[in-house]
Amino acid sequence: MDEKLRHALGEAARAARLRLGLTQAEVAKKVRLKPGVYGRVERGAMVPSVPTLRRICETLGISSDVLLSLSAQAPKAMAPAPPPAAGEHPELSRVIYVLQGWPPERLALLRKLLEAADTHLADES
Repeated sequence: MDEKLRHALGEAARAARLRLGLTQAEVAKKVRLKPGVYGRVERGAMVPSVPTLRRICETLGISSDVLLSLSAQAPKAMAPAPPPAAGEHPELSRVIYVLQGWPPERLALLRKLLEAADTHLADES
């Protein structure tokens, strides 16, 4: 694989990850890679398979064109997350930012999971 491509892909992935405020381990988990393997992608030591590349794009909210250096323009999804509102916890701001691109059915499932977890935690108290 072309060395320039590997390095450009790694730099784009790293920049997108940092804009989202995520660690390599967090991205690796979402992409279903071992953290060391994802780290190699960011360092330009390897190019992921096409299915893995797609999961990286979805996780980081970045176009494959940007990751593969086919487009110089960054998509809107790469814009940095806005700062938390006054009194809002930074983690809540990050969660809201990530969820903004989710389809309604996925959001409904997440809401149900959160309600179940909240009920479970309340019962333990």
